[in-house]
Amino acid sequence: MADLDNKDQTEMDPADMEDVEEVEEEETGEDNSKARQLTMQMMQNPQILAALQERLDGLVGSPSGYMESLPKVVKRRVNALKNLQVKCAHIEAKFYEEVHELERKYAALYQPLFDKRSDIVRAAYEPTDEECEWKQDEEEELTVSKQEEMKEKAKVEEEKKDEEKEDPKGIPEFWLTVFKNVDLLSEMLQEHDEPILKHLQDIKVKFSDAGQPMSFTLEFHFEPNDFFTNTVLTKTYKMRSEPDESDPFSFDGPEIMGCTGCTIDWSKGKNVTLKTIKKKQKHKGRGTVRTVTKTVPNDSFFNFFSPPEVPESGELDEDSEAVLAADFEIGHFIRERIVPRAVLYFTGEAIEDDDDDYDEEGEEADDEEGEEEADEENDPDYEPKVRVQMSIKGC
Repeated sequence: MADLDNKDQTEMDPADMEDVEEVEEEETGEDNSKARQLTMQMMQNPQILAALQERLDGLVGSPSGYMESLPKVVKRRVNALKNLQVKCAHIEAKFYEEVHELERKYAALYQPLFDKRSDIVRAAYEPTDEECEWKQDEEEELTVSKQEEMKEKAKVEEEKKDEEKEDPKGIPEFWLTVFKNVDLLSEMLQEHDEPILKHLQDIKVKFSDAGQPMSFTLEFHFEPNDFFTNTVLTKTYKMRSEPDESDPFSFDGPEIMGCTGCTIDWSKGKNVTLKTIKKKQKHKGRGTVRTVTKTVPNDSFFNFFSPPEVPESGELDEDSEAVLAADFEIGHFIRERIVPRAVLYFTGEAIEDDDDDYDEEGEEADDEEGEEEADEENDPDYEPKVRVQMSIKGC
C-alpha cells in the first residue's frame, strides 16, 4: 500500500504537467523582464557608463591576442603589408588631389549656368517662353479638368495682382527660402536675420588655384542694403589631402583643417550679432541700485562669418570645437549640395529626394544616433571631432 501511495504522489496527470510548465515559463519571463529592467537602470547610471567607457577606451588600438600569438616570421610579413598600406594611402591622397583639380575644371563649366540662374533670380534677365517651358513627368501630369481648374485659379490670381499693381521682380526671397527649407541652415536663422537675407542674391563657390594649397571659398553676394556696406561676404575653408604621419591608416579623403571668415561692415545700430542688455547692480555698502548697459553676443546666422580661430597648437576648448565641427559640416553642405541644386531646395524637391534616401531602418538608426549624441553631449569628458571628411559624391 505504501508503494501505491508513493506512486500516486510521484505520478502527475499530463494536464497538471502543462500547468507546471506554463508557470515555469511565466517565472522565466518575469526573470528576463527583471534582468532587462536592471540592465536599463545600470546603463542610466553615469558612474557605470563612465567605467564602461574607460574600459572600452583602454581596448581601442590594443593588439588582438591573435596577432600576439603569430610567429615572429609571420609578424614580419604583416609589417610588410602595413607598409604597402601606407603607400596605398599616399596614392589615395594623390587621387583626391586630382579629384580637386577636376572639380576646378568643371566648376568653370557650371559657372555660366549658375550666373544665368543668378540673373533670373535678381531680375537681371527675363527667361524666354521656351526657357520657361517645363515638361512634367507622366506621374506629374494632371487631368484635363484639373488643368482647366488651375488655369482658372491662375487667371483669378493674375487679375487680383493686376488690381493690386504688384510686379514682383525675379524670384523674391529665393535664397532665404532655400535656407528656411533646409533644416541644417534654418536652425541657424533668427527672426532678425531674415530681413537681411532677403537681400542675398547669389552664393558662389571658388576653388583654390592650381598649385596652391587645397581650399574653397563661399561667396555670399548681397544687393545694396541698410544693414551693412559689404557687397560680398566670404568664408574660406582650408583642406588637407595627405595621410597623417603619426596615423596614416586613418586617412579617408580630404579633411577641412580650418576656416576664416570676413569682417562685416555693419551700419550703425544694425549689427544683429550683438545685443544690448540692461542689468541692475546693487552697491554692497550703500545699497543703492544702478542700471548698467552691456553689449553681449547675439544668436545670428551672420556669426557664421566669425568662426573661432584655431591656435597654432591646434588645441581648442570644447565649445569652440563644437562650433567648428558644425561650421565645417555647414560649409561642406553649402558647397556640395546647396549651390549646385539651389532651385530644387527652393521647390522642396531636393529635400524629398534626401528623405527618400532613408528607409525605416535608417530612421531608426538615426534615432539611435541622436540618443547617442545626446548622451555624448551630456558627458563632460566628450570631445567632438573637429575635422570633417570630404566625400567625392557628386551633386
